[in-house]
Amino acid sequence: MKKLNLNQQKKKVNYNQIISKRFLVFLVVLLLLFSILGIKLYFVMIANNSYYKDELKELSYTKVEGTSAPRGRIYDRNHNIIVDNKAIKSITYEKGKNTTNSEMIELAYLVSPHLELSYSSLTDRAKREFFLAKYGDLCNEKVTKKEREKVKTGELSTTDLEELKLERITTEELAQFTETDLKAAYLYYLMNRGYTYDEKVIKEEATDQEYAYIAEHNSELDGFNTKLDWERVYPYGDTFRSILGTVSTTTQGLPAEEKEEYLEAGYALNDRVGLSYIEKEYENYLKGEKAEYEVVNSHELKLLKEGKRGNDIVLSIDIKLQQEVERILTEQVLKAKTEPNTEYYDHSSVVIQDPNTGEILAMASKRVVGDKVVDNTTSILTSPVTPGSVVKGASMLVAYNTGAVHMGEYMVDECVKIAGAPEKCSSVNNLGTIDDITALAKSSNVYQFKAAIRVNGQEYYRGMKLNFNQKAFDIYRNMYHSFGLGVKTEIDLPVESLGYSAAQDTSSGNLLDFVMGQYETYTPIQLSQYVTTIANGGSRLVPHLLKEVHASTEDSSLGKTILTVNKKVLNKINTQPQYMARVKEGFYAVMHANGGYGRGYIDDKYDASGKTGTSQSFIDTNNDGVIDTETITSSFIGYAPSNNPVMSIMVTSPDSSHPNSNTDYASLVTLHITKAVTDKFFELYHS
Repeated sequence: MKKLNLNQQKKKVNYNQIISKRFLVFLVVLLLLFSILGIKLYFVMIANNSYYKDELKELSYTKVEGTSAPRGRIYDRNHNIIVDNKAIKSITYEKGKNTTNSEMIELAYLVSPHLELSYSSLTDRAKREFFLAKYGDLCNEKVTKKEREKVKTGELSTTDLEELKLERITTEELAQFTETDLKAAYLYYLMNRGYTYDEKVIKEEATDQEYAYIAEHNSELDGFNTKLDWERVYPYGDTFRSILGTVSTTTQGLPAEEKEEYLEAGYALNDRVGLSYIEKEYENYLKGEKAEYEVVNSHELKLLKEGKRGNDIVLSIDIKLQQEVERILTEQVLKAKTEPNTEYYDHSSVVIQDPNTGEILAMASKRVVGDKVVDNTTSILTSPVTPGSVVKGASMLVAYNTGAVHMGEYMVDECVKIAGAPEKCSSVNNLGTIDDITALAKSSNVYQFKAAIRVNGQEYYRGMKLNFNQKAFDIYRNMYHSFGLGVKTEIDLPVESLGYSAAQDTSSGNLLDFVMGQYETYTPIQLSQYVTTIANGGSRLVPHLLKEVHASTEDSSLGKTILTVNKKVLNKINTQPQYMARVKEGFYAVMHANGGYGRGYIDDKYDASGKTGTSQSFIDTNNDGVIDTETITSSFIGYAPSNNPVMSIMVTSPDSSHPNSNTDYASLVTLHITKAVTDKFFELYHS
């Protein structure tokens, strides 16, 4: 054997040492890693055992919510239920991800005999689709090999191929369907409506027998389930219905335009929400709390928390007064339409408030359409009218505040002539020399014209030029705004319009129209806020419908009060107390002085104050977008009793007559409505 030289022996020794050192390092690293792993296992399995158990439980825990819980009830001020819930038993179907068509057909045949379903609406298309699903092999023979090849080459899609099969199912083949087949076909159609894996409502308002069958056989009928839903009911029918608002259905779910907002607030896509007016405004109070369940397995849920009806709300409305107001409006608008000169008239509106709190006691509008009367109450918030002389209380305060008129000052009521403009008068016959009280009682336009000219920095003389002064407009407009005219009233509803206000005043002559209520337009709710402000002595209150919120209960009783709505003062009128008192004196004269224009509107025994208004309006009679006809709008605002008012009233009847007709007859529909409504109010409240 050949011996290794010394260098080769040293190299061999070095290799052995290197290998030994590397193995030692590897062993140390391995021991270190096992030590780290051991420490980690110690903390996971012993030191932090409870923490990781909780984490595991949280990750494997599935919680689901039940269907939308019933909403809170809505009461009137006397605790009469005006909106309630009715339980609805429903049957639903939700297709499983592994469910085949043949399994669905089998289910359809199994379930359909136990449900009362009318298959009369089953379309020819639905029948063909059922035939295709049931007799797939037979239908496959209805397409040729060549057509199948076209699918492979992309000349036809698989959808095209299915359409060919459907088209080639013969009428004779469909005619073989028995009644049992047609019932199953209709149920199969209901099971396949909409998105594939969405829950489908098979039948709403199921009978007790149908509901019981599905509930008892739930484990055998994969995908079928029972659902206890609810719908809103209205014990007083259509009374105040439009303002109460609407609620979405389960299939509607969240409104598309507000979907993201609701989702961020924790709603689910199919949750039911208030869509309009009271239901929408007070969604946060009325919505119920859904039941919560833990998913135990695919067929079993464990109840974690019971569902809960939403809170109940009490409105300021007196539903019996509301009924009477709606009845009176219906009678009077129909009667007015039989009178001469009312071809352009179609509706009147009423608002009654408590001027001390801002609470709305009744609010209604009725419109004539053909020979029928329909609800028009939402127009009180959205449809402005030309108010006319009812605004002269605010105009008179401007005159007092600026020193343009002194209380008790006399002026001559004569036709006013401004250079470059036709004469402007109070009425056919001039009123002569009158003071400020008579000016309000007999609705003198001229008194307001001469006062406005002074506010404009001039003194009236016949043929004078009226200078343009934006400051005069601003002074009047600011006073009007402080009463709620031309600004949001902040009523507790989601919809409110401003009316028309000039973006820029360009003609000095418009100032004279402004002060007599002919320049800008206001909504009926703004006019109501205006008169309540006068009635209570100068506090502009928020008109509101919500009175109280009560916690929900499990029975028919009202729960504890969790919110009481107090009056909210938006502002005080900037005037001297004696000036406000003087305007109120003028409003009293309107109703009681000889020749007062408000005589007869409210029975004298109620000691009312008020103001009438007649204004020019302009309408488009042929819907061509062009204003072509002048009409006359009549309005009334008032309150009673004068010294300690318990109610204010606003009545307006747009286009109740027109001056360019063959007769000068003017309907007294506003007077008749005011008289009947106030008589009924005091009969109900102070008889």
